[in-house]
Amino acid sequence: MYITCLDLEGVLVPEIWIAFAKASGIPELTRTTRDEPDYDKLMRWRIGILKEHGLGLKEIQDTIATIDPIPGAKEFLDELRSFCQVIIISDTFTQFATPLMKKLGWPTIFCNSLEVAENGEITGFKMRIENSKLTTVKALQSIGYETIASGDSYNDLGMIQASKAGFLFKSTDKIKADYPKIPAYETYGELMEAIKKAM
Repeated sequence: MYITCLDLEGVLVPEIWIAFAKASGIPELTRTTRDEPDYDKLMRWRIGILKEHGLGLKEIQDTIATIDPIPGAKEFLDELRSFCQVIIISDTFTQFATPLMKKLGWPTIFCNSLEVAENGEITGFKMRIENSKLTTVKALQSIGYETIASGDSYNDLGMIQASKAGFLFKSTDKIKADYPKIPAYETYGELMEAIKKAM
């Protein structure tokens, strides 16, 4: 029994924070887990910038409403789900992910949640579990599943390396150079072939 575990941002949809950085004109917000391996540190820093600029959940959700999946992502997911269980494991938040899941045909996603004040200010965040991607993959393995995993960032490496087969997808040159043993792909067709071969 196989489950394929996929990252969301950078793999199936564009990076939400990069889109919001452009929309809000705040270039510092382009920093993602491709640049900062410590997610907790990254999110606290982002929340500080939002507070400084008086921006909240509504402004980010307005940007998310304009984001479409990466071309080919929905078709890739549909085909993958026709022969394999798929879970998206993301460090994003339910308040960000829901409109994107609708555009992807409602795949299963495990993610986190934001703490939001009545006035819409993002005051904090609640991680589902520590080291969520690796912990989730290990939990799936503990109930009898073989996992195949793919992602693009530092926070995906744990689940990729712990899985029966793991792949980098649309990753950075630095991550690819630092982890040369992990096969890296740029197209959904290549990733699909690799997943099928691994099963």
